Amino acid sequence: MFLCMRTTIDINDALLAATKSRAARDQKTLKAVVEQALREFLSGSSRSPSNAPPIPVFRGLGVQPGVDLTDNAALEDLMNAES
Repeated sequence: MFLCMRTTIDINDALLAATKSRAARDQKTLKAVVEQALREFLSGSSRSPSNAPPIPVFRGLGVQPGVDLTDNAALEDLMNAES
């Protein structure tokens, strides 16, 4: 058995409007949409791998001679010199 607690929170007007719109579109109550969003947030499942953007893959000869990927300043200098 779950106990329900009534509470008051301040929510940005645009965010609340978007949430109400989503609730209406999904034919759910505002409470149900907010509870679902909180459950997903707390479980860490709000960003599943299927929603992740694809990682670009580049083919080529690999790291060129003289390029040190651990030296950010040298990489920046190299990129600026080539442009």
